[in-house]
Amino acid sequence: MSDLTQVPAVSSRKHGAVTIVTLSRPDARNAVDSDTARALYAAFIAFEEDTHAKVAVFHGAHGHFCAGWDLKAGARMAREEGGPGVLTDQDFSPLRPAELEASPTQAPLGPMGPSRLLLSKPVIAAVSGAAVAGGMELALWCDMRVMEEDAYFGVFCRRFGVPLIDGGTVRLPRLVGMGHAMDLILTGRKVGAAEALAMGLANRVVPKGEAIDAALLLAEQLAQFPQATMNADRMSAYQQWDLPLHDALYQEWLRGKACIGLGLEGAGRFADGQGRHGAFGA
Repeated sequence: MSDLTQVPAVSSRKHGAVTIVTLSRPDARNAVDSDTARALYAAFIAFEEDTHAKVAVFHGAHGHFCAGWDLKAGARMAREEGGPGVLTDQDFSPLRPAELEASPTQAPLGPMGPSRLLLSKPVIAAVSGAAVAGGMELALWCDMRVMEEDAYFGVFCRRFGVPLIDGGTVRLPRLVGMGHAMDLILTGRKVGAAEALAMGLANRVVPKGEAIDAALLLAEQLAQFPQATMNADRMSAYQQWDLPLHDALYQEWLRGKACIGLGLEGAGRFADGQGRHGAFGA
C-alpha cells in the first residue's frame, strides 16, 4: 500500500492564526465524493468555531486544486444507491443572509461540501493545476483566489450534462459580470491564469508551485489587521447583494458603527506616526 493512500482526503493544520485546509485525493485529481464533501464541510465548520483562527487557506495537494465532483463516484451512486434522488432529495432549506450570519454553521451541506456556508472569516484559495466544474465552484466560494500561472478554471462539467449546483451560476456572475459568466457557463471552455486575472476571477497570479506560499503570506497580512472591522466590512459586502441601496447603506452603517471605537484607536496610532504614506508596518 502506497504512502498516498494513508493520507486523509481532507486535513487541517495551523500556521499561527491561519488554518490550512488541504484536499488530497491524488487518484482523482482531488475530485470530491460524498465522504470528502462531508469532510470539507466539517473542516470549515471547525475553522469557523476556532476562536484563534483568523483566516483559512484552502488548497489541493499533488498539483491540482480540485477536478470537481467525482463523476466515477456519481456513476456508482446512480447504479447502486438509487440514482439522482440521492442528491435531489437532500435537505436544502435555504437560509437568508441574516440567518446565515447569525448562525453560519447551520447552512446545509452542499454536494461539494462547504459551498452553502457563509463564514464570518475569510478563506483564500491557493489554486494550482485544475480548478474545474465543482472545483471552480469551491474556488468561487472562497473570498480570494491566488492562482499559479499554469493553473486553469473551466465549467468542464458542461461536456457531461452535470449542472452547477454549488453556487457557480450565482457567484460567477457576481464576481466577473454576466458577459464573462455566460461565456464560461455556456461554453465550458478552459480559462488560464492570465485571462482569469484580467476578468477578475483570480486576484493574484504567481509562478508554478508558489500558490500556497503566496496565499499564506496574504492570509498572514489579513490576520494582522483589526479583525472586527475587517470582518464587519467583509460581511457588509456580502450582505448588500439582495438589499435596496438605502437598506444596504444602513446595514453598512450598523456594522461600521460597532467598530468606531477601534477606528478611533487606529486614528490615534496614525497621529502618533504609524502607517504614514500607506505603510502597513509600525
